[in-house]
Amino acid sequence: MALRNAVMAALLEGEASGYDLAKGFDATVANFWTATPQQLYRELERMEADGLVTARVVEQERRPNKRLFSLTPAGRDAVRAYTAEPPARPSVVRDELLVKVQCADAGDLDAVRTAVAERMEWATAKLARYERIRQRLLAGRSEEAYFAEAERVGPYLTLLRGMSFERENLQWGDLVLRRLAQRAAVRSQQSD
Repeated sequence: MALRNAVMAALLEGEASGYDLAKGFDATVANFWTATPQQLYRELERMEADGLVTARVVEQERRPNKRLFSLTPAGRDAVRAYTAEPPARPSVVRDELLVKVQCADAGDLDAVRTAVAERMEWATAKLARYERIRQRLLAGRSEEAYFAEAERVGPYLTLLRGMSFERENLQWGDLVLRRLAQRAAVRSQQSD
């Protein structure tokens, strides 16, 4: 998937500046796509040159003027074309922590356990942030009411996937910490 598809997905929420997109990326598509602000700005420039977005300048007092981007009809056509294509391939996990866990038996068990615990803290924080977003989207409605009434359901569905991913990170982390603690105990008994 190209970054431009994730940017177009974010712009479906409405007009946004590059800064707003960079900040809001965390709340909209960060559970499945990440990008630096510099990458976003470069992509917005390319998308504007390709006619997928248009920008208007908003003058601001005591601040630099900002450009607000929105999808053009060609951009919306590109979204439709993109969603019609089959995904290139299933997701591939590339995670340095998994490599460290793979090496745990020959490495520093305490350092690996610390890294797993830190990942669990990160997952807990993300899950809490996602829950706040979920509550904001629901706005006091049940999920059934949301799905019946909401203009767009895609952001909620992808948010649920992000929440599921972080819950799985916590379950896996708990398992790893328990098993590595057992491993450390066995090593300690063997060395006595």
